[in-house]
Amino acid sequence: MKFVHLHNHSDYSILDGSITIDTLISKTVDFGMSAVALTDHGNMFGAVDFYQKARAKGVKPILGQEFYIAPGSRFAKESKSHGKDSSYHLVLLAANEEGYKNLIKLSSIGYLEGFYYKPRIDLEVLEKHSKGLIALTACLGGEIPVLILENKKEEAKKRAGLFSEIFGKDNFYLELQDNGIEEQKTVNRELIAMAKALNLSLVATNDCHYPEEKDARAHEILLCIQTGKLLSDKTHMKFPSTK
Repeated sequence: MKFVHLHNHSDYSILDGSITIDTLISKTVDFGMSAVALTDHGNMFGAVDFYQKARAKGVKPILGQEFYIAPGSRFAKESKSHGKDSSYHLVLLAANEEGYKNLIKLSSIGYLEGFYYKPRIDLEVLEKHSKGLIALTACLGGEIPVLILENKKEEAKKRAGLFSEIFGKDNFYLELQDNGIEEQKTVNRELIAMAKALNLSLVATNDCHYPEEKDARAHEILLCIQTGKLLSDKTHMKFPSTK
């Protein structure tokens, strides 16, 4: 079965991703995959380098970004707790040149208008710049997964319906992930049921932040640098799974 990785974070996801562009492409070639996406957090800093190097290796580059979506207006600078709830995740991929231009536009708006802890956009600008884009519901930090885990299933379904209207049913996917995190099992069950109820499509991704399982420890150290913590501090941030 052919598989394409559609959710990957390079080292341009500063102090969060640890996959270099060269490694991402070489792994894609090694696994005999014809295409791969780059979806860094809140930026497209690596887009040109990624595009050129992928094309040089005969790999189809899929340009994207994991955006931060403000829960209300991008101009509202407030949250429940020090930025924790100031944004949700949403993966956007360019399907064509128009989509690429919209990615650039949205990314710029995130920094110039919506920045609050992170570069954020909102539904208003998504509706204006949705053409040529494919949207995925992202990881457990996506709005729909968050609503599911808060047991707000009907609200999650309404949000899925709204995104489907914005991007078009053929360009909106409910994103399944299984990295050994218990909450993913709950979310996946509901997403599958939601897909059937709303006649939406599903897509499997891995939300890659490091190349191989053996790199999990190095990535944990990277997260400590990001958060200013020591490895000896039992409260330091780390992923709940090494898969």
